[in-house]
Amino acid sequence: MNQTTNTILMIRPVAFRMNEQTAVNNYYQKVLDDLLPATVNAKAQAEFDAYVEKLRAVGIQVIVVDDTVNPDTPDSIFPNNWVSFHETGDVVLYPMFAENRRLERREDILDIIEDNGFVIDEIMDYTEAEEDGYFLEGTGSIVLDRTNQIAYCALSPRADEELFIEFCEDFEYDPVIFEAYQTVEGTRKHIYHTNVIMCVAETFAVICADCIDDKAERKMVLSKLKESGKEVILITEEQVNNFAGNMLQVRGTNDERFLIMSNAAYESLTLSQIEKIEKHCKIVHASLDIIEACGGGSARCMMAEVFLPKAE
Repeated sequence: MNQTTNTILMIRPVAFRMNEQTAVNNYYQKVLDDLLPATVNAKAQAEFDAYVEKLRAVGIQVIVVDDTVNPDTPDSIFPNNWVSFHETGDVVLYPMFAENRRLERREDILDIIEDNGFVIDEIMDYTEAEEDGYFLEGTGSIVLDRTNQIAYCALSPRADEELFIEFCEDFEYDPVIFEAYQTVEGTRKHIYHTNVIMCVAETFAVICADCIDDKAERKMVLSKLKESGKEVILITEEQVNNFAGNMLQVRGTNDERFLIMSNAAYESLTLSQIEKIEKHCKIVHASLDIIEACGGGSARCMMAEVFLPKAE
């Protein structure tokens, strides 16, 4: 299995704003009181367009789909939470914590993927779990080491342990389960998505080990990464607050590898961390300030990787 792809699905926002339904456990979101909703959306669109341009400039194939005004989906810019696409031809649909995020799942988006020459063999649908109050938010909750068939998951209100194990059994992944925390007003609270604190690339991994409070769990996660041949690059909790964990390695022209992140993430890194990453691949970073502030997600959350086989 390939760890990286050169094709990405991205959803261009039409009514982007801070989602009040996700703010209850996403502590990265901020209210921008001084900006009108239309201004927030316009700024988010400008950031989105500039970001897509940067990805395409290095040869990454980006399938851009416009969001729709109805239904109201303020977080549609983060498609990686409701869908994932696999080399086996499987598409996975995930159960979402926020009710208005469930509306992001659109069949026509799958049609557009097929129109772009990809083959969908089967749809694995875990969304029924929503009715029982269990959630697993895609490659936000699950960080995949596709090559080694290892799946990492930090349990949270949006990442249910049993559902995660079911996913791993269905797709023959070895589950690595732990809990990750951040300090919110002096209290340790669960980090809402695994991909905020870690990124697994082909030959390296970026992770904030300090977020894993349990020493045994921390040791287990770091050992697993090293055993699978990854150089482990550690980041701090302060860097996580700047979305430095929310990165994704993607392939561009001539299969060149790039690590994608936001400007805030890049600017939070030390020279030594940047040098470690650049030994493996080049870095591409874009300004996502409004999207990060209102959405509480960053560069990785905006990209749903397409690994599906191509039509003959």
